Amino acid sequence: MIAETKLEKKLIREPNRVPRWVMPLAKSGILIFDAFLAAGCFFLAFYLREGDAILSTAAWAWSKGFAPYVGVVFFVIPIRILMLAYQRVFRLQGAFSYIVEFIKVFKAVSVSSLLIIAFTFLFRGGFAFREFSYSRGVFLLDFAFALIAFSVFHLGLRYVQTLIRKRDINLIPTLIVGTNAEAEQTVKELKERRDLGYRVVGIVKTDRENKRKREGEIFETSIVGHLNNLPEIIRELAIQEVIITDGDVPTEKFFESMMELGREHKVEFRLAPSLFNFLPQKTSVEQIGVLPMVRLFREPLSDAERFIKRVSDIFISSISLLIISPLWLVISIFIKIDSKGEILFKQERVGMDGRKFLCYKFRTMRTDADDSIHREAYRKNIEGKAKEANAGDDEKPVFGKVKNDPRVTKIGRFLRRSSLDELPQLLNVLKGDMSIIGPRPPIPYEVEEYEIWHRKRLDMKPGITGLWQVSGRNRLTFEEMVKIDLYYIENWSLWLDLKIILLTFPAIVRGDGAK
Repeated sequence: MIAETKLEKKLIREPNRVPRWVMPLAKSGILIFDAFLAAGCFFLAFYLREGDAILSTAAWAWSKGFAPYVGVVFFVIPIRILMLAYQRVFRLQGAFSYIVEFIKVFKAVSVSSLLIIAFTFLFRGGFAFREFSYSRGVFLLDFAFALIAFSVFHLGLRYVQTLIRKRDINLIPTLIVGTNAEAEQTVKELKERRDLGYRVVGIVKTDRENKRKREGEIFETSIVGHLNNLPEIIRELAIQEVIITDGDVPTEKFFESMMELGREHKVEFRLAPSLFNFLPQKTSVEQIGVLPMVRLFREPLSDAERFIKRVSDIFISSISLLIISPLWLVISIFIKIDSKGEILFKQERVGMDGRKFLCYKFRTMRTDADDSIHREAYRKNIEGKAKEANAGDDEKPVFGKVKNDPRVTKIGRFLRRSSLDELPQLLNVLKGDMSIIGPRPPIPYEVEEYEIWHRKRLDMKPGITGLWQVSGRNRLTFEEMVKIDLYYIENWSLWLDLKIILLTFPAIVRGDGAK
């Protein structure tokens, strides 16, 4: 067992923000409402497809037309609830994603609909309706209505949950193990993003200490003890989640802690490794003689993958250009009214394999703008001078931008903040210079400052959006941006591209790092 030492100070457990009975009551209410939704969707599907009443007008009973479906309804309600529960839709703790939540609802509705159909055509309404022919249209409409209703209800619930969490309610008491840079990053993210559902109660130091440890806190979070006291700290503070940021700590330490705590505490342990510091997925294990070797693919994409990505780029850019053409016209008019000059701004950028191309954007600066101040700002960013390169503040840093840039026009500030200035890059995608998803296209004088490993991000076509944008955009330092780009290049898939596209819209709405 762990050799425990005396706690450095008396620990004070934070009181619950709401009574304990609130969460079970809320879950019960959600479950009951889901039951009514399941029944309501089926009733509506029957009424629209058959045009018959649900209840008899002559007596308090089911109508003659609906009578064969009564047995089905009593199966619909529990199977919908069970499938939603199986997909963990009723789990209201911890982080969530609207996309993942929709996928859960879609799976639950799809599987339950298939089971409803199977049950109906096997059950046949019982002995009395064994010859009855059920309408397939009823079940098809029921699936559509259920998918819409449950999606709207549960996504709406999640939105309400984010508002509640901003009031410091429905947060998991969490400990961070470690005082390294990863610990600082984890604490900062969890404190800034209350919607993730975690309340950092304290930090547990390990034998490998950070100089920040001497200050007694990280991002206004107290160090509550040493790793040797972990079980006692968890019990005293009623911790439900432990996030480990120090990878040098032996796993036996945490195993012993879990054994000492027992199952009744229900504490989850998570590992937060360094930022994207993983072995790439695109590897293969080979054997040379008796030696096992891991081969890293030198080419980020195969010929087939490049073809698939190019086809998807052409399709998405073509459709997008048709849809946004009215918006393009409106923006063009506002640019001309706001200042003199061309509507489009053309700038030389560096693409895949170092090839240069003209990148199109809506003009957001005056025509006589000097690029020397941006050169200087980006040089500091690449050199890692975070304090000097920060165009924002300590709470909301912005890297790679000029602070209070005097060159930007009034309409230009709006276009940059909303990312609408990048819409003309769809022409670059159509031409083949860029992709919809990819690393940010650098300016030639930026590339001149690159170290050798930085140039690896030029192995793929630059993109209008990318993993860097949905992961923080200009809030990231240059080093972090390069690591994210390399992770994307090594782990590319169509599914990853789709997830980035879906995550881009919320990032634009939030204005992540836009300036």
